[in-house]
Amino acid sequence: MMLVSPSSRRVVQAGILLSLLGTVFLGCHDVHFDPNLKAGEIQIYDDLFSVSVPTPDHVVAAGYWGAVYVSQDGGETWRSGETGTRSLLYGVSMADDRRGWAVGQAGIILRTEDGGLTWVQQENPKQAEGTHLFAVHAIDANTAWAVGDWGTRIFTDNGGKSWQDFSLVITEEHPQFVWLSPPEQERVRTGQKVFEDVGLTDVFCLPQPSQSCWIIGEFGYIFRSETGGTGWERASIQQDISVPPIVLPFNEIEITEESQAQLTQFAKDILGLSHLNVAIDPMASPEEVAAFGKESDPFPLFDILEARTQSVSAVLEEAGMLSDRIRKRGSPPWDFEDFLKDDPEFLQRYLEGRTQEHPGINVTISQNPYLFSVRFANEDEGYIAGLGGVVLVSKDGGRNWTYQETGLKQAIFSVFPSRDRVIAVGEKGYVRVSTDGGATWEKPGAGFPNVFTFMRDIWFAPGGESGYIVGERGKVLRTTDGGQTWTAVLPPPGHEVAAGG
Repeated sequence: MMLVSPSSRRVVQAGILLSLLGTVFLGCHDVHFDPNLKAGEIQIYDDLFSVSVPTPDHVVAAGYWGAVYVSQDGGETWRSGETGTRSLLYGVSMADDRRGWAVGQAGIILRTEDGGLTWVQQENPKQAEGTHLFAVHAIDANTAWAVGDWGTRIFTDNGGKSWQDFSLVITEEHPQFVWLSPPEQERVRTGQKVFEDVGLTDVFCLPQPSQSCWIIGEFGYIFRSETGGTGWERASIQQDISVPPIVLPFNEIEITEESQAQLTQFAKDILGLSHLNVAIDPMASPEEVAAFGKESDPFPLFDILEARTQSVSAVLEEAGMLSDRIRKRGSPPWDFEDFLKDDPEFLQRYLEGRTQEHPGINVTISQNPYLFSVRFANEDEGYIAGLGGVVLVSKDGGRNWTYQETGLKQAIFSVFPSRDRVIAVGEKGYVRVSTDGGATWEKPGAGFPNVFTFMRDIWFAPGGESGYIVGERGKVLRTTDGGQTWTAVLPPPGHEVAAGG
């Protein structure tokens, strides 16, 4: 199976992944292990990436180097689970106080039947591919979704004995198809799977009998399901920044001074919003396609479309927008003849996609937030946390989302609605609280300890009284009053941590 692998995008994603997970070299575990410690005692407090709280008394956290920490008495005492792996575990989800899953590096899936004390690996289609799994959500003891890199969506309804692959794939109509190599395109044409080059980072489902689930990822990918995941639909992110379409005369490429002024203001409005990019779509009228886009010689039309794109791009860059935030959609396929043997309709499809009633250029917002976690308070109210201080809020079950200002640009790794508040946590001690459904966000009160390390995840037990935050160097914070006050319960005084991590 061939996977898409544009090198520049993988470098960017690798950097984001390192920021997200805070991974360090295995050499940082060069510390003294005490051979006299009893089985189950925690020797090194490693970074924790995920936490699950199936009951107020039961807590399971997972993280670096295969670490799993378990408390069965509401966070008073903790034991180390036996995972049998040194792979990083990015997500954990317990269906109840006995059964659940953990997922992580290179497609590893672990199953526990004793509350997290012991784990066994489960075979799944992503292991052979070495695909990272970033999150898992246990709907019940037998049913779960897991998501990860390369558009991974896998599902089990038999306790993990088998996992079904519903990952995002590229078709001939997919925008990424034209960027595939000829061998990869041939695989698509013959019905083989070529997975979409996007990381899906979290999955969340409301407790049964609800059938509502959501999946999020990079590039602003948001999916929702009302059928427990048997069918998914894309959600949309709303924003009120726009620029009118640019209409041009026949065979004209220069834009007017009025359009230039509108583009300049448009660029200035989004310069500080790093999660928003600009998409440029050059368009031609049917008359232009007929005159300049003949299948025997489409290059005159290609020149017109390329020039229209450049005329807009030049204005945006002069206004201060970096070129890597400008998406030039519909770029002419100058090498189209290389595709015609295997795909005779390739050029025709391209020309149809570039045709509209009037010549011109469409300039739109391209959503580009890197999203980390999604949580819902009920069937309607949902929250998403992301890179650069991004918080998205939905009031219609996740069909539409709007950005909310949090006041900072630090990464927000996790968010959770509990009772009368929503709590967001992230890098370098970031924590914000909303008591008005995500409309405004404030610093926590005196009931929150000073924390300067990364906080990776937050989760509340059913009922919303007991909650836990986990993060860097085994940090665990606990609340028993719905998030009004928090205390540190791990690591204990005098502990030993993995150096630098």
